[in-house]
Amino acid sequence: MLAGIGFVLAGLAHFVKPELFQSITATAFPQDTDKHLKVNGSIETALGVGLIVPQTRKLATVGVLGYVLYLAANVARNR
Repeated sequence: MLAGIGFVLAGLAHFVKPELFQSITATAFPQDTDKHLKVNGSIETALGVGLIVPQTRKLATVGVLGYVLYLAANVARNR
């Protein structure tokens, strides 16, 4: 549940204070960074809600793992 709240807060922060995530996002997505910043914020918010809701927690956990792999692959590809 705490992880879910953390994901929701981090996801929403992408929209409230995007400058906090600009350099991190640019590392993984150097082209069209602003679009990916919003996409990542949306994904993190949705995954956080999924982690909070007991019925979707297992699926959201798989989603978090996939999301981490997706981000890591993009960072590695754009090094």
